Formats: sequence, structure tokens, C-alpha cells
Amino acid sequence: MHSNEIQNKLKNPIRHAKITSNMSVDQLVREFDGCAFGAGRLAEAVDIYCEMLTENTTKFFGLAGAMVPAGMRSIVADLIRDGYIDVLVTTGANMVHDIVESLELHHYKGTDVTNDVELKNEEINRIYDVFLPEHHFTNFEEKMQLILGKLSKDTISIRELLTYIGKRLEDDNSILKSAADMEVPVYCPAIQDSIIGLQAWLYKESNPINVDAFADMHEFIDICFEAEKAGAMLIGGGVPKNYIFQSMLVTPGEFDYAIQLTMDTPETGGLSGATLDEARSWGKVGETARSVTVYGDATITLPIIVAAMRSRLNY
Repeated sequence: MHSNEIQNKLKNPIRHAKITSNMSVDQLVREFDGCAFGAGRLAEAVDIYCEMLTENTTKFFGLAGAMVPAGMRSIVADLIRDGYIDVLVTTGANMVHDIVESLELHHYKGTDVTNDVELKNEEINRIYDVFLPEHHFTNFEEKMQLILGKLSKDTISIRELLTYIGKRLEDDNSILKSAADMEVPVYCPAIQDSIIGLQAWLYKESNPINVDAFADMHEFIDICFEAEKAGAMLIGGGVPKNYIFQSMLVTPGEFDYAIQLTMDTPETGGLSGATLDEARSWGKVGETARSVTVYGDATITLPIIVAAMRSRLNY
């Protein structure tokens, strides 16, 4: 190996982080920039995210995992209201819990000692260390049946259905209401895999309604076609990640920016752990795209990234 190649590999010495009192989140993240492992990746994610938001980029946001029950709801809603999300792709479960919260029905932090059989008998549902009373779903179901009962058209797309629901919520912290207010489309390709889907099915048993699962594709792919640049912030993986990435396959473009926050690893071949470099082989992420995967709990990494971004961009 030539000496200049060796020097090129050894040009960035580790800079040891210094922590001082009264540091802003962005100052802390900038200290991570000279570090390795997760700290360095977190700092790179903030750099990429800020560039993505300040360029003329169509900003896709993939939301998987139980992020709403865990307390990340307002972060996403505020990103929508402040223009940092152009397209949201999410799971049905997150939107179920968003609607539950909009009804002033709260999720609760679980206790240290948990007996799940006792919780079942007490009609308390558990999501890791979050408790949700069963009767909350009764209120949710009543609200959904009222909303569905006012539909004026028999055939509707999933995106149209979610916009319709969002316009009938009163909580400004709601993701769906924020998206409806800001005219940000919300796509949920697997909506039937949620209690929203169950409620729509129950309504359909005695009422005319047809949710066209394919109707969103044309609209979504048009957004991909029209994007001068495209950037993806992916919380977890699963259906939202694939839906965002696969749609670019039928366009001449590729994603110019991609950030993934995950705890999954690539060894199993599953999409949630698949690296963003793997996505380059498919032509989903561009050859020269700026991309990084941050391995860690997204309930920690997302707030840090967003706080540092807001500090850096002064908004």
C-alpha cells in the first residue's frame, strides 16, 4: 500500500469529547463529531439532517415502532407544523395511539414489577413499559364509528381516509391533525394491520365503504418523480421504510439523503436491519448520497437529533 493511501486513511484522529456546564444539545453533538461508534454516527446524522432540511429537498419521514405510546408524538407533530416533513409514511398502530391521545386518553408509564396475567384481569394493555387501559379502546372505537359514519364517498384511498380523520380531531398535538392542517399527506400502506383497520372493517359489515389500497401509489410516486432532491428520515424500518424506498425504483431518481435510526442488525436479512449501503445496490439510495445508520433506541436518538437540528438552524 502506498504511503499516501495510508496517510489518507489516518487523516482524522479521534477528538475526545469535552463536556462543559450549560452546553446546548447542539454543542454536545458537535463534541461527538470527533468520536467514533454511536457518538460519531449521531453527529453525522445531525449534519446530514440539517443539510437535507436546508436544501431544496422533498422530505420523507418513515415512522415505525411504538413511537407514539413512548412519548414521541409531539416531536413528529411539531416537525410537520414547522415544515420539516413533506411526506409521512407510518404504521397504523402509531396513528391509533395518536387518535387515542387526541381524545385525552393517556398512555401511562408502567410499574417496575409487572405481572401480565394480572394486567389482563385488570384490563390494562402493556406495550413494553407503557400501560394503556382497555376502556380507552372503547372510546376510540366510538369515535371511529362516528367519523366513518360521516364519510360522503363510498371509495376512498388510505391517504384520503387519514386526512379525513385528521380534520375531525381537535388536538393540535395530534400527528394526524397537524398533517391535515398543513396539507402533509400521511400514507399507511398496512392500515388494515391496526385497530383503525379493524374498525373500518366493522363499519363495512353494514355500511358502504371501500378503501382502495392501491389508490395512493400514483400520488406517492408522482411526489417521488417531482422531487428535485429526496431525503428520508427513517425511524425503525418495516413497511414505512420499504414503501418510501420502493417507490423511487420506478422513477429516474434516487434518494440523496438517508438517515435510519434502528436497533436491528443486518445479519437476518430483514429490511429493518438492512443497511443503507445495501439500498444502493437496488438503486434506492444514490451512489453519492449522504447516508448514515444510527444504532440505538430511537426514543433517545430522535429527540437528540431534532433538538440539535433546531438549535443549529435556530428554529
